Amino acid sequence: MKLNEKFVITINRELGSGGRTIGEKLAKRLGVPFYDKALIQGLKEKYGLSTEQIERLKGQKHNWWADFKRSLKMMPSYAAPNLIPNDSAIPDFLITDDIFQSETEILKGIAEDDSCVIAGRSGFYVFRDHPNHLSILIQARLDQRINRLVEKRGISPKEAEKIIKEVDKGRESYVNKYTGTSRYDTRNYDIVFNVGNHTEDEIVDLIMQYIQNP
Repeated sequence: MKLNEKFVITINRELGSGGRTIGEKLAKRLGVPFYDKALIQGLKEKYGLSTEQIERLKGQKHNWWADFKRSLKMMPSYAAPNLIPNDSAIPDFLITDDIFQSETEILKGIAEDDSCVIAGRSGFYVFRDHPNHLSILIQARLDQRINRLVEKRGISPKEAEKIIKEVDKGRESYVNKYTGTSRYDTRNYDIVFNVGNHTEDEIVDLIMQYIQNP
């Protein structure tokens, strides 16, 4: 990946692995915007972006996403999660074909003008043909994922494990349906991290080392 050219980094992560936070920290380190499921869904809800609406925007001008951002005076940065409460507002298994297509167009539009880091949303597949794309998978042991959810959400270990298993199943079904592959297939990624006992900052350091010394 070339940092001196427009790039997109996509991060797929297991719930409770710290992947979202790693993505945010990486984006901040690189000085580029960070986007995740919360932002994409927030944009769709706030501005009524359907597949048809996006097609109309694209038909009006070539650089539709840049024009759209300017017209709404939207900040493509860390204020984005305020658009909706959290990134699990709509389960992946409720995603329809139209939602998937409109989200795909939004993601491509986001990366059209600026370098960025994108978490989730099958980014590894959406940008598989992008000339300057780095795809990352963040994983962790089940007990570590459970402990993280217990700490972050104030729930019992049993509840945390149930949520993790349901989300894992839903995300795998979503990825398989719309990409024809498994989110666990390591061939979809350039780097796979099992965070183990590493801190989020240490994982970001490792990613930066890979980017700077490919």
